[in-house]
Amino acid sequence: MTTARLGLLCLPRSVASAVADARLAEAVGFAMVGVADSQSVFREMYATMALCAQATQRVRIGPSVTNPITRHPAVAAAGIATVDEIAPGRAFFGIGSGDSAILNLAERPSTLADMRAYVETVRALHTKGETTWRGRLVRLTWAKRAIPIYLSAEGPRTLELAGEIADGVIVNVGLEPTLVQDAVARVHAGARRAGRDPASIDLWTMVRANVTDDVAAGIDEIRMELASNAHHVFRFTLEGKHVPAALADAILRVQKGYQPAAHEALGPSPNAALLDAEPVLRAYLAERFAAVGPPSAVAEKLRAVVDAGISGLLVTGFVHERQALIRALGEHVRGRLA
Repeated sequence: MTTARLGLLCLPRSVASAVADARLAEAVGFAMVGVADSQSVFREMYATMALCAQATQRVRIGPSVTNPITRHPAVAAAGIATVDEIAPGRAFFGIGSGDSAILNLAERPSTLADMRAYVETVRALHTKGETTWRGRLVRLTWAKRAIPIYLSAEGPRTLELAGEIADGVIVNVGLEPTLVQDAVARVHAGARRAGRDPASIDLWTMVRANVTDDVAAGIDEIRMELASNAHHVFRFTLEGKHVPAALADAILRVQKGYQPAAHEALGPSPNAALLDAEPVLRAYLAERFAAVGPPSAVAEKLRAVVDAGISGLLVTGFVHERQALIRALGEHVRGRLA
């Protein structure tokens, strides 16, 4: 039986809370701590990661995720190499096309070609010390190792690109086993096309979680996370994303109303309110993307994800009692996944 691994995605609403969450996650058995990069709504990522790295001894630390728009690749390569110097061998570099970080600057998400070029540039800076970026020579003279690069992916083409170029993938297609299996197959297809061993790619998936005996209240508390899924996972196109046709208009309404300035905001935020008007979509998103309930039910749903081919479970769980959730996952769910 495959061993499951838990990771924690931190939104640094304050530096102190992110550090405290990272420290607790390590104490209760998490393997990874990712820090979000969204300068307009959260604290600065690299400064926060450095302090999380200092406060821990075992967990891996990295962006979950940064983007190619707001940081030059040489700046990002130096930033993550610095984190790796603080926490030797524990850093990873997660990157995606961009969400609230870029939307709050009125920028557009990166294309697949942009992400490919960015990943190749960061890797070359770590391994060779110099390369070209947009036709110009760029250097990083002091990096000590190639930091593993993880690509965040939802759509079929991005999943295949991740298989081609990334050391790991942060998948965000949902928790249903058939969807997980399809995502894994696409990553592996990309790997084989590039002549890589599919088994060498480290797979993680995003999990919207809340451990509680009151399932309805637990879903209600994280409904802004479900709105975020509708906004992000299904953007650009619904093609290949296994969405019932009857929900397409509701998804479009959520996407049009989504406010990046309130991204993942706790409580009765405008993004949470979007799903109050879409009960059918809300139920669908909860079933597809979330694991909510008592420890046994959460573990059962997550075990099915692991059995479907993804052993890394990167938990969001943006709830008011954040530390209680981290402790519940580590102490009451993780053991049931063994």
